[in-house]
Amino acid sequence: MRLGVTMFTTDQAMPVADLARAAEERGFASLYVPEHTHIPISRRTPPAAGQDVLPEEYKRTLDPLVALAYAAAVTERLTIGTGIMLAAQRDPIVTAKAVATLDHLSGGRFVLSVGFGWNVEEMEDHGVPYGSRRDVAREHVLAMKELWSREVAGFEGRHVRFEPSWSWPKPVAGPPVYIGGAAGPKMFAHVAEYADGWIPIGGKGVKDALPALREAYEKAGRDPATVRVIPFGTVPSRGKLDYYAGLGIEEVVCSLPAAPADAVLPVLDGYSSLL
Repeated sequence: MRLGVTMFTTDQAMPVADLARAAEERGFASLYVPEHTHIPISRRTPPAAGQDVLPEEYKRTLDPLVALAYAAAVTERLTIGTGIMLAAQRDPIVTAKAVATLDHLSGGRFVLSVGFGWNVEEMEDHGVPYGSRRDVAREHVLAMKELWSREVAGFEGRHVRFEPSWSWPKPVAGPPVYIGGAAGPKMFAHVAEYADGWIPIGGKGVKDALPALREAYEKAGRDPATVRVIPFGTVPSRGKLDYYAGLGIEEVVCSLPAAPADAVLPVLDGYSSLL
Protein backbone atom coordinates (compact mmCIF):
# COMPACT_ATOMS: atom_id res chain seq x y z
CA MET A 1 0.00 0.00 0.00
CA ARG A 2 1.37 3.38 -1.05
CA LEU A 3 0.53 6.24 1.29
CA GLY A 4 0.44 9.80 0.06
CA VAL A 5 -0.51 13.10 1.65
CA THR A 6 -2.44 16.17 0.61
CA MET A 7 -2.49 19.65 2.06
CA PHE A 8 -3.92 23.03 1.12
CA THR A 9 -0.64 24.80 0.38
CA THR A 10 -1.02 28.46 1.41
CA ASP A 11 1.10 31.46 2.34
CA GLN A 12 0.44 30.67 6.01
CA ALA A 13 0.97 26.89 6.00
CA MET A 14 4.12 24.80 6.18
CA PRO A 15 6.25 25.67 3.11
CA VAL A 16 5.62 23.16 0.37
CA ALA A 17 9.33 22.39 -0.16
CA ASP A 18 9.71 21.58 3.54
CA LEU A 19 6.59 19.41 3.44
CA ALA A 20 7.80 17.53 0.35
CA ARG A 21 11.17 16.80 1.95
CA ALA A 22 9.54 15.68 5.19
CA ALA A 23 7.11 13.40 3.36
CA GLU A 24 9.81 11.73 1.29
CA GLU A 25 12.12 11.30 4.30
CA ARG A 26 9.32 9.47 6.15
CA GLY A 27 8.61 7.14 3.24
CA PHE A 28 5.44 8.64 1.82
CA ALA A 29 4.93 7.98 -1.87
CA SER A 30 3.10 11.08 -3.05
CA LEU A 31 2.12 14.68 -2.39
CA TYR A 32 -1.02 16.23 -3.87
CA VAL A 33 -2.13 19.86 -3.66
CA PRO A 34 -5.47 21.46 -4.61
CA GLU A 35 -6.43 24.52 -6.62
CA HIS A 36 -8.59 27.62 -6.33
CA THR A 37 -7.55 30.55 -8.50
CA HIS A 38 -9.52 32.97 -6.29
CA ILE A 39 -12.58 32.93 -4.06
CA PRO A 40 -15.30 35.52 -4.71
CA ILE A 41 -16.55 36.97 -1.42
CA SER A 42 -20.13 36.12 -2.37
CA ARG A 43 -21.49 33.10 -0.55
CA ARG A 44 -24.13 32.47 -3.19
CA THR A 45 -22.47 29.07 -3.45
CA PRO A 46 -22.24 27.43 0.00
CA PRO A 47 -19.04 25.55 0.90
CA ALA A 48 -18.91 22.15 -0.72
CA ALA A 49 -18.16 20.32 2.52
CA GLY A 50 -21.15 21.87 4.27
CA GLN A 51 -19.26 24.19 6.61
CA ASP A 52 -21.04 27.24 8.01
CA VAL A 53 -17.97 29.34 7.20
CA LEU A 54 -15.60 28.71 4.31
CA PRO A 55 -12.19 27.70 5.76
CA GLU A 56 -9.45 30.31 5.45
CA GLU A 57 -7.20 28.10 3.32
CA TYR A 58 -9.59 28.27 0.37
CA LYS A 59 -8.83 31.99 0.05
CA ARG A 60 -5.07 31.54 0.21
CA THR A 61 -4.30 28.50 -1.96
CA LEU A 62 -1.03 28.61 -3.89
CA ASP A 63 -0.93 27.87 -7.60
CA PRO A 64 -0.58 24.07 -7.68
CA LEU A 65 1.91 23.75 -10.54
CA VAL A 66 4.25 26.40 -9.14
CA ALA A 67 4.03 24.83 -5.69
CA LEU A 68 4.70 21.35 -7.06
CA ALA A 69 7.73 22.60 -8.97
CA TYR A 70 9.24 23.54 -5.60
CA ALA A 71 8.30 20.10 -4.24
CA ALA A 72 9.88 18.33 -7.21
CA ALA A 73 13.09 20.33 -6.96
CA VAL A 74 13.88 19.17 -3.41
CA THR A 75 12.87 15.49 -3.76
CA GLU A 76 13.96 12.51 -5.85
CA ARG A 77 11.24 9.85 -5.62
CA LEU A 78 8.07 11.59 -4.46
CA THR A 79 5.14 11.53 -6.87
CA ILE A 80 3.74 15.05 -7.17
CA GLY A 81 0.19 15.73 -8.25
CA THR A 82 -2.76 18.06 -8.34
CA GLY A 83 -5.62 17.07 -6.12
CA ILE A 84 -7.53 18.51 -7.76
CA MET A 85 -6.91 20.93 -10.65
CA LEU A 86 -9.96 22.83 -11.89
CA ALA A 87 -9.44 21.96 -15.54
CA ALA A 88 -12.40 23.93 -16.90
CA GLN A 89 -10.94 27.16 -15.52
CA ARG A 90 -7.55 26.80 -17.22
CA ASP A 91 -6.38 27.51 -20.76
CA PRO A 92 -5.57 24.02 -22.09
CA ILE A 93 -2.65 25.02 -24.32
CA VAL A 94 -0.84 26.95 -21.58
CA THR A 95 -1.64 24.29 -18.97
CA ALA A 96 -0.47 21.46 -21.24
CA LYS A 97 2.87 23.23 -21.62
CA ALA A 98 3.22 23.82 -17.86
CA VAL A 99 2.30 20.23 -17.00
CA ALA A 100 4.65 18.78 -19.61
CA THR A 101 7.47 21.01 -18.39
CA LEU A 102 6.95 19.99 -14.78
CA ASP A 103 6.74 16.31 -15.68
CA HIS A 104 9.87 16.59 -17.84
CA LEU A 105 11.90 18.40 -15.18
CA SER A 106 10.77 16.03 -12.41
CA GLY A 107 11.67 12.91 -14.38
CA GLY A 108 8.09 11.77 -14.97
CA ARG A 109 6.85 12.11 -11.39
CA PHE A 110 3.77 14.23 -12.10
CA VAL A 111 0.14 13.07 -11.82
CA LEU A 112 -2.76 15.20 -13.02
CA SER A 113 -5.93 14.86 -10.98
CA VAL A 114 -8.77 17.06 -12.22
CA GLY A 115 -12.20 17.95 -10.93
CA PHE A 116 -15.25 19.83 -12.11
CA GLY A 117 -15.54 22.28 -9.23
CA TRP A 118 -18.28 23.50 -6.89
CA ASN A 119 -17.92 27.30 -6.71
CA VAL A 120 -20.31 28.82 -9.24
CA GLU A 121 -18.97 32.36 -8.87
CA GLU A 122 -15.35 31.27 -9.32
CA MET A 123 -16.21 29.48 -12.56
CA GLU A 124 -18.28 32.37 -13.91
CA ASP A 125 -15.31 34.70 -13.44
CA HIS A 126 -13.41 32.38 -15.79
CA GLY A 127 -16.25 32.51 -18.32
CA VAL A 128 -17.40 28.96 -17.57
CA PRO A 129 -21.15 28.48 -17.00
CA TYR A 130 -21.67 26.03 -14.14
CA GLY A 131 -23.86 23.72 -16.23
CA SER A 132 -21.17 23.28 -18.88
CA ARG A 133 -18.20 22.76 -16.57
CA ARG A 134 -18.02 18.99 -17.14
CA ASP A 135 -18.02 19.35 -20.92
CA VAL A 136 -15.43 22.13 -20.82
CA ALA A 137 -13.15 20.16 -18.47
CA ARG A 138 -13.47 17.10 -20.68
CA GLU A 139 -12.38 18.97 -23.82
CA HIS A 140 -9.55 20.72 -21.99
CA VAL A 141 -8.13 17.38 -20.85
CA LEU A 142 -8.60 15.76 -24.26
CA ALA A 143 -6.87 18.71 -25.93
CA MET A 144 -3.96 18.52 -23.49
CA LYS A 145 -3.58 14.80 -24.10
CA GLU A 146 -3.31 15.51 -27.84
CA LEU A 147 -0.54 18.03 -27.24
CA TRP A 148 1.30 15.61 -24.96
CA SER A 149 1.08 12.58 -27.24
CA ARG A 150 1.46 13.84 -30.83
CA GLU A 151 4.32 15.52 -32.66
CA VAL A 152 1.75 17.59 -34.54
CA ALA A 153 -1.44 18.15 -32.56
CA GLY A 154 -4.63 20.00 -33.37
CA PHE A 155 -8.07 20.01 -31.80
CA GLU A 156 -11.54 20.89 -32.99
CA GLY A 157 -14.21 20.82 -30.30
CA ARG A 158 -17.08 22.89 -29.04
CA HIS A 159 -15.03 24.64 -26.35
CA VAL A 160 -11.44 24.19 -27.60
CA ARG A 161 -10.04 24.79 -31.07
CA PHE A 162 -6.48 25.11 -32.27
CA GLU A 163 -4.78 24.36 -35.56
CA PRO A 164 -2.16 21.62 -36.00
CA SER A 165 0.77 22.72 -33.87
CA TRP A 166 4.09 21.77 -32.32
CA SER A 167 4.45 21.74 -28.56
CA TRP A 168 7.42 20.43 -26.60
CA PRO A 169 8.54 19.13 -24.15
CA LYS A 170 6.46 15.99 -24.05
CA PRO A 171 5.72 14.37 -20.69
CA VAL A 172 7.98 11.46 -19.79
CA ALA A 173 5.04 9.05 -19.48
CA GLY A 174 1.50 10.28 -19.65
CA PRO A 175 1.04 11.85 -17.24
CA PRO A 176 -1.63 9.69 -15.57
CA VAL A 177 -4.98 11.48 -15.34
CA TYR A 178 -7.43 10.92 -12.49
CA ILE A 179 -10.83 12.50 -11.90
CA GLY A 180 -12.16 13.49 -8.52
CA GLY A 181 -15.80 13.68 -7.52
CA ALA A 182 -18.80 11.76 -6.30
CA ALA A 183 -19.72 8.35 -7.70
CA GLY A 184 -22.33 8.24 -10.43
CA PRO A 185 -22.94 7.38 -14.11
CA LYS A 186 -21.69 10.74 -15.43
CA MET A 187 -18.55 10.62 -13.33
CA PHE A 188 -17.71 7.07 -14.34
CA ALA A 189 -18.39 7.79 -18.02
CA HIS A 190 -15.78 10.57 -17.86
CA VAL A 191 -13.27 8.34 -16.07
CA ALA A 192 -13.76 5.55 -18.59
CA GLU A 193 -13.44 7.86 -21.59
CA TYR A 194 -10.32 9.87 -20.87
CA ALA A 195 -8.81 9.08 -17.47
CA ASP A 196 -6.76 6.41 -15.76
CA GLY A 197 -8.67 6.34 -12.49
CA TRP A 198 -10.97 7.88 -9.91
CA ILE A 199 -10.08 9.74 -6.72
CA PRO A 200 -13.12 9.69 -4.41
CA ILE A 201 -12.88 12.35 -1.69
CA GLY A 202 -12.74 10.63 1.68
CA GLY A 203 -13.23 7.20 0.12
CA LYS A 204 -16.69 6.55 1.55
CA GLY A 205 -18.76 4.11 -0.49
CA VAL A 206 -15.90 2.94 -2.68
CA LYS A 207 -16.75 -0.76 -2.40
CA ASP A 208 -20.33 -0.25 -3.56
CA ALA A 209 -19.21 1.97 -6.45
CA LEU A 210 -16.54 -0.32 -7.89
CA PRO A 211 -18.88 -2.56 -9.95
CA ALA A 212 -20.40 0.46 -11.73
CA LEU A 213 -16.96 1.93 -12.42
CA ARG A 214 -15.71 -1.34 -13.89
CA GLU A 215 -18.88 -1.65 -15.98
CA ALA A 216 -18.27 1.83 -17.39
CA TYR A 217 -14.76 0.76 -18.36
CA GLU A 218 -16.09 -2.32 -20.13
CA LYS A 219 -18.66 -0.23 -22.04
CA ALA A 220 -15.85 2.07 -23.17
CA GLY A 221 -13.88 -0.91 -24.47
CA ARG A 222 -11.25 -0.69 -21.75
CA ASP A 223 -9.95 -3.35 -19.41
CA PRO A 224 -11.68 -2.82 -16.04
CA ALA A 225 -8.68 -4.38 -14.30
CA THR A 226 -6.59 -1.34 -15.29
CA VAL A 227 -8.69 1.33 -13.55
CA ARG A 228 -7.06 2.83 -10.46
CA VAL A 229 -8.97 4.06 -7.44
CA ILE A 230 -7.22 6.32 -4.92
CA PRO A 231 -9.23 7.26 -1.80
CA PHE A 232 -8.31 10.89 -1.31
CA GLY A 233 -8.10 13.19 1.69
CA THR A 234 -8.86 10.45 4.18
CA VAL A 235 -7.80 10.09 7.81
CA PRO A 236 -6.07 6.70 7.84
CA SER A 237 -6.16 3.86 10.33
CA ARG A 238 -4.75 0.36 10.13
CA GLY A 239 -8.22 -1.11 9.75
CA LYS A 240 -9.16 1.32 7.00
CA LEU A 241 -5.98 0.66 5.04
CA ASP A 242 -6.44 -3.10 5.35
CA TYR A 243 -10.00 -2.71 4.11
CA TYR A 244 -8.86 -0.74 1.06
CA ALA A 245 -6.09 -3.24 0.37
CA GLY A 246 -8.72 -5.98 0.35
CA LEU A 247 -10.49 -4.10 -2.44
CA GLY A 248 -7.31 -4.08 -4.53
CA ILE A 249 -6.57 -0.43 -3.85
CA GLU A 250 -2.85 0.32 -3.97
CA GLU A 251 -2.65 3.98 -2.88
CA VAL A 252 -4.42 6.10 -0.28
CA VAL A 253 -3.89 9.85 0.13
CA CYS A 254 -4.11 11.18 3.69
CA SER A 255 -5.28 14.63 4.71
CA LEU A 256 -2.97 17.08 6.46
CA PRO A 257 -4.04 20.35 8.10
CA ALA A 258 -3.26 23.60 6.30
CA ALA A 259 -1.08 24.77 9.14
CA PRO A 260 2.51 25.62 10.11
CA ALA A 261 5.12 22.89 10.50
CA ASP A 262 4.68 22.50 14.25
CA ALA A 263 1.09 21.37 13.64
CA VAL A 264 1.70 19.37 10.45
CA LEU A 265 4.75 17.31 11.40
CA PRO A 266 3.16 15.49 14.37
CA VAL A 267 0.29 14.43 12.09
CA LEU A 268 2.74 13.34 9.43
CA ASP A 269 4.69 11.32 11.99
CA GLY A 270 1.47 9.67 13.18
CA TYR A 271 0.58 8.64 9.64
CA SER A 272 4.09 7.35 9.01
CA SER A 273 3.59 4.72 11.72
CA LEU A 274 1.12 3.07 9.32
CA LEU A 275 3.65 2.68 6.53
